[in-house]
Amino acid sequence: MQRPGRPAPVAVALDAPDLDTAARWAALVTPHVSTVKIGLELYLRYGPDVVATVRGASGVEVFLDLKLYDIPATVAGAARAVSRLRPEILTVHAAGGTDMIRAAVDAAAPGTCVAAVTVLTSMGAGDLAALGMPGSVSDVVRRMAVLAVAAGARGLVCSPHEVAAVRAEVGPDVVLITPGVRPAGADQHDQARVATPEEAFRAGADLLVIGRPITRAPDPGAAAAAVAASLRRAVSGSVPR
Repeated sequence: MQRPGRPAPVAVALDAPDLDTAARWAALVTPHVSTVKIGLELYLRYGPDVVATVRGASGVEVFLDLKLYDIPATVAGAARAVSRLRPEILTVHAAGGTDMIRAAVDAAAPGTCVAAVTVLTSMGAGDLAALGMPGSVSDVVRRMAVLAVAAGARGLVCSPHEVAAVRAEVGPDVVLITPGVRPAGADQHDQARVATPEEAFRAGADLLVIGRPITRAPDPGAAAAAVAASLRRAVSGSVPR
């Protein structure tokens, strides 16, 4: 729940073409949002130094979205390798299974929330059927969510469409992170399962991932401030979760 006077529970995806641009975007949005997200492309291009660069002196939380997926020993080694960066959130793929998720949890830095990605927001029912995963998208997401939490994950990544069902399955203490969030009127781009920030938050999300609608705006800081204001209006007068 967003508290008065605190940055909005939004992770701005810094999918920038270069490190200077990522740092500039981070500086512009940090007064308004709680978190910045560093994805695989930016991390592979610039290495671990990107974390310190975008974090700066602001103390903004860093979401290291590497989506680790390999045998347990390899994932443990990768989680251990990034532990010195002290990310607040580190992602793994729930599809890696119980042993892999547990290995990441055990190897991650104290204080890092290992969040398991359920089904990518670019995927739909047809994609899952082609992969041999039975059931609806919601069913697959819920099964993966339960498995990941049982393996020790303290966070889950799912689309806004599945947030309410996942919350009912895993309870109030697991951090639910929702990509596929688009302000009203924004282009969906490559996302298949989307919602507005207000819809995602009301459904039970704890952290909203928003990228291009903020970073590609003429003024990313103003765009982040507008999203924060919309969330304050959405939760005004509601009871904190």
